[in-house]
Formats: sequence, C-alpha cells, structure tokens
Amino acid sequence: MERSIVSDGITRIITCMSEAASSVWTPEAVRKLDRTASENCGIASFELMQRAADAVCSVAQARWPEAQRWLVLCGGGNNGGDGYLVACLARRSGHDVQVCALADPANLTGDAAAAWQAYASDGGTLQPFVEKLPDEADLVIDALLGIGLTRPVTGDYLAAIDAVNASATPVVAVDIPSGLDATTGHPLPRAIRADCTVTFVGHKLGLFVGEGPACTGELHFADLGIPSGVVEQAGLSGTATLRLFTHKDLLPLLPKRVATDHKGRFGHVLVIGGNTGMSGAVRLAGEAALRSGAGLVSVATRRAHAELLAMVRPELMVHGIGTVDELQPLLSRATVIAVGPGLGQDEWARTILDAVLATRLPLVVDADALNLLAGMNIQRSDWIITPHPGEAARLLGRSAADIQYDRPAALTALIERYGGTVLLKGKGTLVGADGTTRWLIAAGNPGMATAGMGDVLTGIVAAFVAQGLAAAHSFDDLAAAAAHVHGIAGDAAAQAGQRGLLATDLLGNLRPWLNP
Repeated sequence: MERSIVSDGITRIITCMSEAASSVWTPEAVRKLDRTASENCGIASFELMQRAADAVCSVAQARWPEAQRWLVLCGGGNNGGDGYLVACLARRSGHDVQVCALADPANLTGDAAAAWQAYASDGGTLQPFVEKLPDEADLVIDALLGIGLTRPVTGDYLAAIDAVNASATPVVAVDIPSGLDATTGHPLPRAIRADCTVTFVGHKLGLFVGEGPACTGELHFADLGIPSGVVEQAGLSGTATLRLFTHKDLLPLLPKRVATDHKGRFGHVLVIGGNTGMSGAVRLAGEAALRSGAGLVSVATRRAHAELLAMVRPELMVHGIGTVDELQPLLSRATVIAVGPGLGQDEWARTILDAVLATRLPLVVDADALNLLAGMNIQRSDWIITPHPGEAARLLGRSAADIQYDRPAALTALIERYGGTVLLKGKGTLVGADGTTRWLIAAGNPGMATAGMGDVLTGIVAAFVAQGLAAAHSFDDLAAAAAHVHGIAGDAAAQAGQRGLLATDLLGNLRPWLNP
C-alpha cells in the first residue's frame, strides 16, 4: 500500500523504504535504475511515466487545493511527457489546464510521444509560448527539462525559466527544477526556483548540493512502486554517492533504556570553552548534551562565568579554570570532550586546546578550536570536526565559495587532511569518514542560520558519542544521527515561523525525537 511519511525534511510517497529511496544518486545511476525496473521488474516505462504524473498531481492538489487553473510547461523529452500526462490527470480532476509546449510535439519519440497523444486524444490543446506567464494561472507545473541537461540553457527555454521566476505563481517542478544540473546542483546558467519538487525513482545529487536546495523548495520523493531489489539487479548496491539519514537509522543508535540503567552508563561529556564574554556558547553546548541524553556534563570555562552558569542550569557541573593544571582533573573524569564553543583564540585558548589535543579521549571539535586547528599540522582518527563553510575554508586554505561549489569534494578533502570524522555543516549537512558511505542530512531550515545553533549541535554530537561508545557505534553514524536530530528539532521549532528562531528553541524540541 502506498504511504506518505516525513522523517528527515523529505516527504516520501513510497511503497517500500528501499536502498533507492534512502540514497542519493548521480543522474546516470537513476537512469540505470529506471531501465532496470522496465527490463527486469515487468513495469513498462510508460507505466512509470503515468505513475510519475499521478505523484505530481497528488502532491500539487494536496499542497495547493485551491488552485484551479494550472499552466503546464512541457519540453521535448520525457520530462515533457510527464507534463502531458499531468495535464491529462488535472483535466480529468476538473482543473482548468493550459499547456504550453516549447518543443514541437510532432518531433517527440517514445514514451514522450505516447504521452502527447494521450493528452491530444483527451481533447487537450496547446497555447504558444510568450515571455510572460498568464496572469490567470494559479499553479505552474515545470516539465521543461529533466536530469539529462548538461549544457547551458538558451533561447525560449531560458526565457521560460526567467518568466517563471519573475512570476509570483507557485511552481511544482517535475523530477528536477528546469535548468539545474542534476549532478552539481549548479544552474545552467539559471534554473527555476520551485516551491515544490516531486522527484522519482532515486534522489538526484543535484537536488542537495550547490544551488539545488534553493531551487528545489519542498522535496517530495516517489519511488513509483519499483521493487526494493532494483538496486541490486542494476548492479548498483553500495555505489550511491550519499546516503540519506532517516529516523529509522537513528533508532539502533539510541535504544530504549532499561530499569537498571544509571547515569554512569551514558557517558560524561566535558565541554570546554566560554572565553571572556562568550559564556553562552558553553551553556548551550552543555545543556544540549544533557537534553540529548548524556549521563553527566561538566563545563570548563573562564572563572568569571562559572558561578553564573551553575545558577542558570544547575544540572551542569561548572568549573572555572585559569590554567592547564586546573583542567587536568576534569580531563581524567571525562568520556568525551567537546572543545571550541566560545573558546576564543587568545593564549588561554591556545594553551587549553594544546592540553586537550594531548589527551587520547574522543573529541568533538568546533568553532574557535577549528580556527586554531587550521594553523596546525595534525590528524586524528578519534575526533569529529564540525566546520561550517567558513571554517572549512580556513582548514583547507580555500574560500568559502570554493567549499560551497563542491561540498562533497570539500568533505573528502577535510577527511584526507585531518582524519577522523567530518561533519560539514550547512544546508544538506554532509558527514563522513575514510572508507565509509557518506551521510547527507536533509532536515533543517533557514531559520537555523542564527547564533548558537552550532553550539547546540556540538553538545548533541558529544552526547551521542558518550552514549554510543559502549556499543562501539562508529563516529560517523553517531555524528550523522546528531545532525539529523538537530535538524528535525529545528524544523519542529520553526513551525511557529523561521524568522526569530533561537538556538534555545531547539532544546525543548529534542526529547520527542530521542524517545520513540
């Protein structure tokens, strides 16, 4: 039975949670999955096109139930064929449908030609393209260009993209926003900025990297009823570019607690930072660690902050330290260290970081600790570094624009340069380690682009490591789980609106996701 679930920022219209549905693929791999489904699974390619059209209509009608006048923009390939079938279904549902073809239907072949014939036989007509959308349209269906686009868009297609983007009419993109490179996520040279994208068979890498997230809008995935074994049949098992972290991946990492459990079983997190004027950073990280299930959390910070932090969050064990000697007893009791939130870059910070790096405890390294790390020549296998694009740029000696241009490549470079596990923050957070499948985190929203969010994430990561050590879970899985929970807590907090969202708003939204 078909069902719809949302667990990671993506709505999935699925019949089974297959490897194809939980992975991110190159366009070439998706085409191979599509062919294999047709050749080996007894599903005709035109049937898949009909299912795709049905998925688009279902999403559009659910998302914009009041939209009665649909404008469907059709190109010359199978993406255009999807559009003609969407138009058929919308007409049969009672919608007023206009179809604008940017390619002569007489030149269509294969399934696209069959789709056009179905539309024409149903009494459908075409209208000429003009460089302005009709004012009466309530909804635009973008079925112009698909995942095969590799060269810059020109002529009427580019004019149509510009016309759609200049309009305030909501847009549903079919499979991928037109003009977007399905591999890199870069517009060629411009792409439609959809309100919603319904993608099929397998997630395309370009939807998650580059400008993909900004062009995609709400992402809905439909597997079109393809059997779960299609990946193996296509010879693609274990070859996905990235794997999407979903809530089902979280459950094995945080099992239910039993009656005889005690705080000693869930680790002792030591948060180090909070230089002069930055006490809030360690408070956020420390409280996030507690809220994420760590058994004990200590905070080492400047002496001037210790008493205040203990008053506002008495569950934290706060210690004012001025020297490395004062830090040593805390290091000896910790399970995992989170260093960096509000650490600063003065002599106190450098001395503290040197002492931390001399230990063999697992580390979560963030913020100013990363900025200090950029000047060092050091690798570790037992740490998780959590840079945002600016910090990643400093760590690699590049620009932030370079990092964002190819985030998967930046993740690989960070892993090679620093070792351990890397959590590259940003929309479409990436997590990986040497020799493992890389995780992609789809949850999260623009409201989280505010001060303190990274400190909360640091605390969650440290808490997950503290709890996962006894079970020997890998650091990359634990870091991905933490980033996932951080994102869905942020999405839950943003239900009241993204603008004005605070880092502390996430703290109250963590527990429901950690206690299934």
